[in-house]
Amino acid sequence: MLSARNGFPSFEERMRAVGLTPLRATGIATLQINVGKLCNQTCGHCHVDAGPDRREIMSRETAEHCIRALAQTDIPTVDITGGAPELAPCFRFLVEESKKLGRRVMDRCNLTVLLVAAQADLAEFLARHRVEIIASLPYYRAAQTDAQRGEGVFEKSIRALRMLNTLGYGRPGSGLKLNLVYNPVGAFLPPKQEAVEKQFRRELEQKHGVVFNNLYTITNMPISRFLEFLLNTNNYEGYMERLVNAFNASAAAGVMCRSMISVGWDGTLYDCDFNQMLELPTDHGAPRHIRDFDAARLRERLIVTNSHCYGCTAGAGSSCGGATA
Repeated sequence: MLSARNGFPSFEERMRAVGLTPLRATGIATLQINVGKLCNQTCGHCHVDAGPDRREIMSRETAEHCIRALAQTDIPTVDITGGAPELAPCFRFLVEESKKLGRRVMDRCNLTVLLVAAQADLAEFLARHRVEIIASLPYYRAAQTDAQRGEGVFEKSIRALRMLNTLGYGRPGSGLKLNLVYNPVGAFLPPKQEAVEKQFRRELEQKHGVVFNNLYTITNMPISRFLEFLLNTNNYEGYMERLVNAFNASAAAGVMCRSMISVGWDGTLYDCDFNQMLELPTDHGAPRHIRDFDAARLRERLIVTNSHCYGCTAGAGSSCGGATA
């Protein structure tokens, strides 16, 4: 764990120095629901440690608690993630019920799940319910993507993107949003979001005929498989030093945990998906389970932080919606 003892200030100390402690939520604009760790891929950078052999999956009962909580509020956005969230039996229920309540629904899609035989109608389902797709794609070339995600993943991802484009996703005037997510391959911070987006847009359209709306850059968090990679390659100290040295007070003020609440597959509440993977639930008197959801108390709760939070405050900042500053 990063601390002053190994030469770096703790995250709490750094936030205190810029007047951001105690870090408190400013409302709830997003209800993020992690439906479990089951996935059809096993990616090297995955902070969820997801894969085909995982059995942590949200129950229908917990999903119903999520919808009841949503119905009690005016939270505008539902962000469904995993794993491959589409593989959870409750996924379509969450989409349908959230849309009935008039909410914006986002699906964090790994793209290749759209080609799974049992999900043959998935792309059409998403389009019919006008679900915004946040699609992860490590790079616009096969070598880098396959190195992080597995042999042949890039080619499958391109096939899935073309399928989505055919349905109208990413095309002007369709209203069907297709946004990409870029994570660096290796122990590096992402470059400027605007520059990466231009590269992806040019390469994907010219070489593959693929179009999309926006691209988000996300910093790899020193959690789970990426943490193992850092430790195994002796890159942990250097990577953490990059994060600490790139601390940005403006990015820190806009961290995503201040405007969202994250629900784990078992209904436990967290300030963000990263805290969820570290088993750091909401604290300081805030409700800890979706069945005890209390919007008034959660909107102004104190945020649980630790050294991994440097990942969201480095450089231009990092959130589920990309750069924050």
